Amino acid sequence: MLSFKLLSAAVVLAWSAQASLITLGGTLSGANENPATASPATGSAFVTVDSVGLTITFNVVFSGLTTNDTAAHIHCCVALGGNTGVATAVPALPGFPLGVTSGTFSGVMFSLLDPTFYNPAFITANGGTVSSAEPVFLAGLLNSQAYFNIHTPNNPGGEIRAFLVPTPEPATVFLAGLALLGIAIRWRK
Repeated sequence: MLSFKLLSAAVVLAWSAQASLITLGGTLSGANENPATASPATGSAFVTVDSVGLTITFNVVFSGLTTNDTAAHIHCCVALGGNTGVATAVPALPGFPLGVTSGTFSGVMFSLLDPTFYNPAFITANGGTVSSAEPVFLAGLLNSQAYFNIHTPNNPGGEIRAFLVPTPEPATVFLAGLALLGIAIRWRK
């Protein structure tokens, strides 16, 4: 019984230590566009948001675009499957590889309090200041109302996109699996 309590405490402590880090992401595809595209391109877009430190880190991989990309950013805030305006820098997040059909954008971090991270139109539409736009953006992300979109000349409205939905971090999945294993062993005894 003591080992079960220790294991439970370890899982709770590990979760609370990471409570400010939230990973969101999804699969980039033409089928996720609205309207859908016939693009053969694929990829993944993941962001890790620090809701206390107010930062966002990107991990995006894509390949197979029909023409070189011209824009890549996050749109916010709309229900899953819908369309809405661009929330982040336009035409692309600073440092995102443009003019290519495949690429990576990994480990790049931005402050959610930096006005250059946002599309000026998003700031204007959400109170006129970064301090009023940031909580709207953060709430949209955390409520699965944002999507990452890559645009090309063949698909100017967006060739591939992924709605950013909560995804467990590998460490969280490992700890949850460890907890379940501990429970199964204890139950078996």
